[in-house]
Amino acid sequence: MGHLVDRRRVVRVRGAGSPGAAATTRPDSLAVEAPLTIKAGETTIATTMRTPGHDLELALGWLVAEGVARSSSDLTELTSCDTDTVRVGLAPGVPVPQPRLGATSSACGVCGSDTIAEVLNRRPDRPLEVAPLIDAGVLVSLPDRLREAQRAFDRTGGLHAAGLFTPEGELLCVREDVGRHNAVDKVVGWALTHGLLPASNTVLQVSGRASFELTQKATMAGIPVLSAVSAPSTLAVDLAEEAGLTLAGFVRGDSMNLYAHASRVRVEVPVTV
Repeated sequence: MGHLVDRRRVVRVRGAGSPGAAATTRPDSLAVEAPLTIKAGETTIATTMRTPGHDLELALGWLVAEGVARSSSDLTELTSCDTDTVRVGLAPGVPVPQPRLGATSSACGVCGSDTIAEVLNRRPDRPLEVAPLIDAGVLVSLPDRLREAQRAFDRTGGLHAAGLFTPEGELLCVREDVGRHNAVDKVVGWALTHGLLPASNTVLQVSGRASFELTQKATMAGIPVLSAVSAPSTLAVDLAEEAGLTLAGFVRGDSMNLYAHASRVRVEVPVTV
């Protein structure tokens, strides 16, 4: 596994603007960001900025989101050529994805796609399952459970996380990365290698906001519930509504907002509109 954390020297200022201000030089832990190239045979199909580690899972999750891979049988090869390159072999009949134009940044998982319409047209083979039902009390507990599993964040404060949970709140997999979409790709790649796709009996908890790209990735993986600690975007809500995805935002403390398909969340009190 790659290095998630590296050290740099910083000048730390305390008491700025006061007579007792002080500055000290000290080492600090930072999240590592480095490029990963994904190749199909000898053809480069994507380059993404990521935090090294679980690179094979990242490549698999990316292929799922692109609508290329549905199961391990769609692949004939998956190898790390070096620390910054993954090579995949696609089974006969599996289309090679169009190469992305330029590098995908750690802030955007759809950069390089020709149009948003191209991404919107990607759909899973089957509709999302109506189940599972999840208790509201379990759902609001997931951000804390995810945070407890963020080992690298404890050292850097600079990594996003994605966690796959059962409807009962059991953590199945957690991954960290400088890119929130990369963290989700790694989780989806883990699910593919464990034969869990479509992940119809799971909940995806993310550490940041619910963007369009994360909603799309959850939908392509067959995950029926996406929960975020921050706000969703309008496009994320529209896509969730259309795809049948339960989308929860501002999941903090004992409260949340349910933006789409709230019926999967079991609330003990009547909901007033």
